[in-house]
Amino acid sequence: MRITDVELIAAKHYLFVKVHTDRGITGLGEAGNWGFLDATAGAVRKFSEFLIGQDPFQIEHHYQNMYRAMYFRGSVLMSAISALEIALWDIKGKALGVPVYELLGGKTRNKVRTYCSGLSDFNKSSREIAEEFARLKEQGFTASKIFLPEDATTEHGEREFFANKVEIAVDKVRGVREAVGMDFDLILEVHRCMSVPEAVAFAKAVEPLRPMVLEDPITPDDVDSMAYVAGKTTIPIATGERFVYFNEFQALLRRDAARYVRPDVCAIGGINASRKVAAMAEANNVLVIPHNPLGPVSTAACLQLCACISNVGIMELPSFMMNGAEDAMVKEPIQVDHGCLIVPDRPGIGIELAENVTELFPARDRAQNHAHFSFDGSVRDW
Repeated sequence: MRITDVELIAAKHYLFVKVHTDRGITGLGEAGNWGFLDATAGAVRKFSEFLIGQDPFQIEHHYQNMYRAMYFRGSVLMSAISALEIALWDIKGKALGVPVYELLGGKTRNKVRTYCSGLSDFNKSSREIAEEFARLKEQGFTASKIFLPEDATTEHGEREFFANKVEIAVDKVRGVREAVGMDFDLILEVHRCMSVPEAVAFAKAVEPLRPMVLEDPITPDDVDSMAYVAGKTTIPIATGERFVYFNEFQALLRRDAARYVRPDVCAIGGINASRKVAAMAEANNVLVIPHNPLGPVSTAACLQLCACISNVGIMELPSFMMNGAEDAMVKEPIQVDHGCLIVPDRPGIGIELAENVTELFPARDRAQNHAHFSFDGSVRDW
């Protein structure tokens, strides 16, 4: 069997690839670098020049060739490699008539617990947020993400001042905990919007509310600073969604800077690179929470990963697919039951795009070319 073509499919704010073979078997992948999809598409086309004519079964060999072919690397190239690597696994699973997880050691679980985010407006009041989380619990979910950054600012910056900023975030968490009780886990998505002092103060204040995860309390660029925050709180830190090389996680683990690692299968190099991260994490008694903010192919690939590793913490469920919003994007959607994704037994990654996906979900750009700003006009993380 040989690769004959690589097709790019832009739908909604996603970039899918479909790899074709001379036996009529196709494989799906998805690119993780949603902010620069045009550039990523160009990288996919460039890598396709190498892949066309190759045996699709030699997945690791092709990954190594694409990874080492250039002096320069980065998120654009790694997202392109990820999309193509996932598609090759899909082809191999279909050709052999088995799910991808069967090729990676077999199934370790029948379903994967997920957490979601029901927030449609990041600037809702604490009461409105609490009501929304209560509805998520009624829908059967057992965990959800509280998105803590605020998109708005005030003229004089009152909501950005240290004490008030920390208290606003604490109040959100307190309100949700009161609404859902203790039989519901909270993932605190700080989204890198706090400084080190703010993150430490916030973590200390919400420890009695027993959150499951403190995600990206600060920017993940400095492992030592992340380790410092981790050492100041009993809430487990989760980070790694921005990483584009699996060995970046090695420094994180060496410094005990996280108890949950967050590889993105569509950005880190694909399914096998994510599995390597999971193996490193397992050796350090660390759990895996795959980063999954994208479309159905990403979700399917993450599910294959979670199905074959032992150290899953929980899995992210994109808000985009809530309440069946993207079911029409695929021929047979992945099933959600009481907050868990059911591991499919279909060959490959387990899904196929709908024939008219581009008509149902016209492509649109999710990226933005401006940062978020503080009240004084300076650029801030968000």
